[in-house]
Amino acid sequence: MKEITATMAGTVLNIFVVAGNTVNPGQEVLMLESMKMEIPIESTTEGVVLEVKVNIGDFVNEGDILIVIE
Repeated sequence: MKEITATMAGTVLNIFVVAGNTVNPGQEVLMLESMKMEIPIESTTEGVVLEVKVNIGDFVNEGDILIVIE
């Protein structure tokens, strides 16, 4: 299993995938908001989303697991 983690602390603004979706490297999977800036989070690998571990509005810290990919 592979994990997509937060690159910085922020609030989850939008989620673009759900469990079962196929993702490719470089595909935007989630949008964070930090310091009034939108920070796109991209998949670093190809695979199928097993679990989205956050919800819109959640606050995450740098390094927190956001999405698990098979």
